Amino acid sequence: MLAEVDGEQCRRFVKKRDKKGGARRDLEDLRAAINHHANEGYHRGLVKVTLPAKGEPRDKWLTRSAAAKLIWTCWRYREIQTVHRGERKGQKIATDKRPLRHLARFILIGLYTGTRAGAIAAASPVPAIGRSYIDLEQGIYYRRKQGDARTNKRQPPVPLPPRLLTHLRRWHRIAPGAEHFVTYKGQAVASVKTAFKTAVQLAGLEKGISPHTLRHTAATWLMQRGADPWQAAGYLGMSLEVLLNTYGHHHPDYLSDAVEKIAKRETKTERKRTESGIVSGAITGAVGARRSERRR
Repeated sequence: MLAEVDGEQCRRFVKKRDKKGGARRDLEDLRAAINHHANEGYHRGLVKVTLPAKGEPRDKWLTRSAAAKLIWTCWRYREIQTVHRGERKGQKIATDKRPLRHLARFILIGLYTGTRAGAIAAASPVPAIGRSYIDLEQGIYYRRKQGDARTNKRQPPVPLPPRLLTHLRRWHRIAPGAEHFVTYKGQAVASVKTAFKTAVQLAGLEKGISPHTLRHTAATWLMQRGADPWQAAGYLGMSLEVLLNTYGHHHPDYLSDAVEKIAKRETKTERKRTESGIVSGAITGAVGARRSERRR
């Protein structure tokens, strides 16, 4: 099995998988499994997994109006059912069920904190193994699930914005016994991908918007508001390099000095200095040339 893993097989897998991003993640998992197998002493030979090149970072984000539209769609949407009996048989009617309201909470937490989907789904007012804990009294969000090891995906604790904290406290008052902030039919959610896709369609937003778009949106909004990049990177739990390379162009100070200097006209004083510098440089050069000729 391991002897069959080579560059050619990896490239065939990428071609068959069709999606480079998904293929790369699958091959990364395979590489990690092979490395673990070797570390446990089950094989000694070198097995190299060839990965496809990384794609361009995605930076699709929501405008504030689009985000508001998405939230209101989730909050107002009523489940549609088809009548199967009686005079109204075959007609579709709106029920009193609100199947997307849990998603409105999810979106608010994502937009205000830029937290990854898994940590939002695990957010709880009660500290416990396997949950990310929100301290409602101190207003601190401990995003890394208790019991989880630290990984490259940074999830530092962050203070919560007052507006979001108000929502969280109100939700807890409404359902003091709930173990998670985002629940569906009283149970914690493992994933919101399907509901999120439905909400995006109902809101009339463009394709390609996913739960991870909320993280891109938070980063973009922070840059657009002129937040200090170092603090923004710490708040989002990403490296400063990734923040600047992916979202830096949204910052109002992005290349502002270069733009100002390239279009700035010289004052008379600056022009005289430039001209005098050119003249003095020419004189110095001429004198140096004459001296060198005399030495010859």
